[in-house]
Amino acid sequence: MTLRANAVIKTSNYFGVLAVLRIASLSRPLIVLVAELKSFYAVARCGTVTKAAAQLGVSQPTVTGQLRQLESRYGIELFHRQGRGMRLSDAGHNLMPMVEKLVQQETEIDFRLRDASDLREGNLRIGATGPFYIMDTVRRYNQRYPGIDLAVTIGNSQSMLQALHDYRIEIATSSFLMDDKHLYRRMIAADPIRVVTHRDHPLARRGQVRLADLADHALLLREPGSMTRQLTEDALAAAGVTVRRTLEIGSRESIRQAILCGLGISLIPSREIPSHPDLAALDIQGAEIVMHEYLYCLRERQPVQLIARFLEMAPAAG
Repeated sequence: MTLRANAVIKTSNYFGVLAVLRIASLSRPLIVLVAELKSFYAVARCGTVTKAAAQLGVSQPTVTGQLRQLESRYGIELFHRQGRGMRLSDAGHNLMPMVEKLVQQETEIDFRLRDASDLREGNLRIGATGPFYIMDTVRRYNQRYPGIDLAVTIGNSQSMLQALHDYRIEIATSSFLMDDKHLYRRMIAADPIRVVTHRDHPLARRGQVRLADLADHALLLREPGSMTRQLTEDALAAAGVTVRRTLEIGSRESIRQAILCGLGISLIPSREIPSHPDLAALDIQGAEIVMHEYLYCLRERQPVQLIARFLEMAPAAG
């Protein structure tokens, strides 16, 4: 890609009209021009090539060569040579304020990049299937790097992975086991699933239930795309159990309220079971159903400090 920009310089010599200095051209990389302009700026400030070279940490021939290339390319005279000294020409005087801004911007860019590298500022977006497996890491990250603005989005497993691929978030937690060479993955939790009922429900009197015991009761399911729903349906199918009735409810909070209202029962990972005196959590006998939670990021972005430091703090399970 070629960058091109124009800067107008007022000159009183030569033609006494506006001369156009092309800041970049098709044949010259921008980085070369910036180096030449920095040599121009250093000589203008120091007054001699020797002092400018010492300030820049390069050789005198390098500075001299860069000045000659700059002047010859655009056909202008930036300095009047007086012995070993260098005095700005009219064109050089008019160029100086713009180059000074360039040098200031380079310093500001360097400062901003160092700030970002040291995590003194920045933004980190996290997509999670729920707060249960990741929020402690978010808390510790926030305490360690208070200058980083954090945003946490809650959604189901599929939507969080899609948001990661779309660069809408930097970190995702998902219960889906995704084998993708473009993704870094780590298991952060293994959570047994239990049956949750109202405390007055007939099943609540038991310490354990079998999947077959659920057949005659209304079962509350999450929306499609939820790993909790998929694990529930897979377990019932493997056990050959068909429930009498299912109700689809699109959030954990709504399922909790539906159970409290007596609409049915649900299978919920242990750490996601809400604490409430009117809820009963029952172990499942004869079937081991475990929700695994994974942490993901794009592999190409794994070395980015914002992301790498978060990964260092995240737990590992299994």
